[in-house]
Amino acid sequence: MLLMPKRVKYRKQQRGRMRGKAKRGYTIVHGEYALKSLEAAWITANQIEAARVTIQRSIKKGGKLWIRIFPDKPVTKRPPETRMGKGKGNVDRYVAVVKPGRILFELAGVTEAQAREAFRKAAHKLPVATRFVSLKEGGV
Repeated sequence: MLLMPKRVKYRKQQRGRMRGKAKRGYTIVHGEYALKSLEAAWITANQIEAARVTIQRSIKKGGKLWIRIFPDKPVTKRPPETRMGKGKGNVDRYVAVVKPGRILFELAGVTEAQAREAFRKAAHKLPVATRFVSLKEGGV
């Protein structure tokens, strides 16, 4: 399951900045348990997929998983040993821009212990510090 946009309005994008906290996507909406980001970072499509596979394997058949982030930002890269100038490089990968407080994944239909363990394993695949949150704790 390769995560990338079907269509984009512009093929290349500027880098931008990751200041402040998440303005949206910081509450649990679908599930009972969630994995929340504590840092700002670019999370690549491959990292999201690796975390998803880890969670799916950990919860076996039970439970439902929601991925709350999507890699819609193209990141360009120049070929190696290229001289300066000659324009912007080609799109190399897609990333999701994640700010502190953003919910990354949600789970429902599993026990809290199963959810904690699944998210603990998934957190190792991600480049950000994360926290386990649940609806019982307030969902934020």
